[in-house]
Amino acid sequence: MPLLDVRDLKTYFYTEDGVVRAVDGVTFSIEPEKTLGVVGESGCGKSVTARAIMGLVKSPPGRIESGEILFQRDGRIIDLAKLNPKGEEMRRIRGNEIAMIFQEPMTSLNPVYTIGNQIMEAIILHQHLSKKGAKRKAIDVLESVGIPSPDRRVDEYPHQLSGGMRQRAMIAMALSCRPSLLIADEPTTALDVTIQAQVLDLMNDLRTELKAAIMFITHDLGVIAHMAENVIIMYLGRIVESAPVGEIFDNPRHPYTIGLLNSIPSFTDSREKRLVPIEGIVPDPIGPPRGCGFEPRCPHAKELCKSQIPELKAIVQAHLAACWLYH
Repeated sequence: MPLLDVRDLKTYFYTEDGVVRAVDGVTFSIEPEKTLGVVGESGCGKSVTARAIMGLVKSPPGRIESGEILFQRDGRIIDLAKLNPKGEEMRRIRGNEIAMIFQEPMTSLNPVYTIGNQIMEAIILHQHLSKKGAKRKAIDVLESVGIPSPDRRVDEYPHQLSGGMRQRAMIAMALSCRPSLLIADEPTTALDVTIQAQVLDLMNDLRTELKAAIMFITHDLGVIAHMAENVIIMYLGRIVESAPVGEIFDNPRHPYTIGLLNSIPSFTDSREKRLVPIEGIVPDPIGPPRGCGFEPRCPHAKELCKSQIPELKAIVQAHLAACWLYH
């Protein structure tokens, strides 16, 4: 049974210019102790999907229009989409059983509170420890994510830490209550390659130690190869391909996925070989194409692609694609 089962999720934003269908019928599941990679360009709906799961879609202008977000909790199945985002039950789940690492720690951490105070807040709220006990646990969790001298760092402010340490502090905050699902929204974007590798190894180790599942959001397919068992590729608010990670790299089917892989530099290619870019730009989400969202940029588009949206269907077992080339 999946730990998280998202079914036909639609999250829209109602603006003065029109309706932005940020997430437009997304379906996927995450098994316990597994990592799902979510890949796509900026604006494809990755982060909005994560925020919908966490109950953090700002309303107005946004709201969950329809769909289910089924979360397995204490042997029960709870539809997070039906919970009040500010209600007591959602507050018990958010930060405790489902935690999130945000993209940029300098804007996510509060600059006027110490790192320790920000970690202790969640521990006191969800685990009902004393302030002294919460501080001891904050020090322990900082040590577990590889921060040196945690008993000193716990009293420091975000600006006193390096970028890598701030990201580790964000991970420590998310893991302080030992969640069963961790959502990581591009947690290594602002880090250099060496620190990025350390953070990814750390998250893999902690996943094994805590027996947690991870939803890992990124635009970097190299990171996905290192982290995930299964991958979904998103474009313009929809999933266009879904498969085990090996299938995505060895046998990509959707033209968008193929375009992403072709645009990655290779160590084995000759210096003269040029990268193959994906032509065009992402369409305006307020006025998307009538048919397939990728049709204006697709080298294989045909007449049917302009008028009808392809469904996400199986091509082979466990490998799904939304493309008229196969259906």
